[in-house]
Amino acid sequence: MNKEIIFISGASRGIGLSMANYFADAGHIVIGTSRNNFKFENNSANLIPIKLDITCRDSVKNCIDSLKEKNLIPSILINNAGITSDQLFLRMKDEDWDAVVSTNLTGTFNLSKALIKNMLKNKFGRIINISSVSGLMGNPGQVNYSSAKAGLSGFTKSLAKEVGSRGITVNSVAPGFIETDMTSFLDCDAKNEIVKDIPLKRMGSTTDVTLLVAFLISQEASYITGQTISVDGGLYMY
Repeated sequence: MNKEIIFISGASRGIGLSMANYFADAGHIVIGTSRNNFKFENNSANLIPIKLDITCRDSVKNCIDSLKEKNLIPSILINNAGITSDQLFLRMKDEDWDAVVSTNLTGTFNLSKALIKNMLKNKFGRIINISSVSGLMGNPGQVNYSSAKAGLSGFTKSLAKEVGSRGITVNSVAPGFIETDMTSFLDCDAKNEIVKDIPLKRMGSTTDVTLLVAFLISQEASYITGQTISVDGGLYMY
């Protein structure tokens, strides 16, 4: 595909970092964000780290205005930033709900709203929303997280129908259990219990997710939109 400017939220670690490095190595300019100050270990000139709180609309606006001044408006948006605050529903605090929904769902709205006008103008764009298998099948202790990720599916379908005629595709990727910081707290016994329910008998890697996203933003996937595609080793089939 042509060399593009790609915006990835939550790019300082895990799946986001894997995607950032992959696309930068492929020659794309990658703008990666995190709510904390960070630097990419990869010294590629194609990687641009930015501190950004995607839940703050003023911060998002200021970020996009700055990118416009530098002629760095992305044609591809990957909404990857996400947090968890797990707790059984009866013990879940209001702030646990608010923080997770604000980052995982409202943050996606904020970035998409800020960047889609330029895509509409150019009649080309790709939006990829990183969801989760938890949003498809539910998960005990994750009512907040599962609700936010399930919301991304409706967001993806509705937006895809609105902007498809302008050459913009909108898709969602739903990873299962991937070896990242978010699963690093699991001990060996817990991981073995999870793997028992996965037909492929292993947890996924960040590369497994990255390669699917790479396909979805490519020209080869230009007729795919409004879909939620799982990368979970067969954990949830529907």
